[in-house]
Amino acid sequence: MMFHQIPATIKARMVQLEAADQTDRADGTAHHQRLRQVPPETGRFLALMASLAPAGPMLEIGASGGYSSLWLALACRQLGRQLTSYEILPAKAALARQTVEAAEVDDCVRLVEGDGMEGLRAAEPLAFVFLDADKDRSLAYLVLIMDRLLPGGLLLADNAISHRDKMTPMIEAAAADPRLDSLVVPIGKGVLVCRRTL
Repeated sequence: MMFHQIPATIKARMVQLEAADQTDRADGTAHHQRLRQVPPETGRFLALMASLAPAGPMLEIGASGGYSSLWLALACRQLGRQLTSYEILPAKAALARQTVEAAEVDDCVRLVEGDGMEGLRAAEPLAFVFLDADKDRSLAYLVLIMDRLLPGGLLLADNAISHRDKMTPMIEAAAADPRLDSLVVPIGKGVLVCRRTL
């Protein structure tokens, strides 16, 4: 499946969520209630990177309304894999569940309402992780992810530029870790891309 040939059910839900996100940003919706999803160009980048991951489970921490989950679902279908996506806020988890159902991606996306940190502690070795959660805990997430990331596995973390103040400990730790190659990619709000080499 090419990422410019998006199935109609997925595309329709993407368009709905993009419109809702724009409305949230324009009408003064409280920050914690907004979707706060990645922009489309970041979504496409996520799908491309996920499609390059080695064989193994894929994990998303911070589903919000499920927009990034849809992009990752495209890669999962291409590879015949499954994405497990965590969302800790009940209202957003309910919206993400609606997204999975409406876009008809429940064959490759499993949504879990709960803390992604706890999910990580119980996770099998992982091939791909997308982190878009509590930036204050980004370094703690990195430590847990590195304990579970397969050789050749990819970790992508959003907001590496827009929230640089909170993401700096994670970015610096990734750069200093001899097991990782890492780079901040200036797409969307900035994406930290890490690949485990050892």
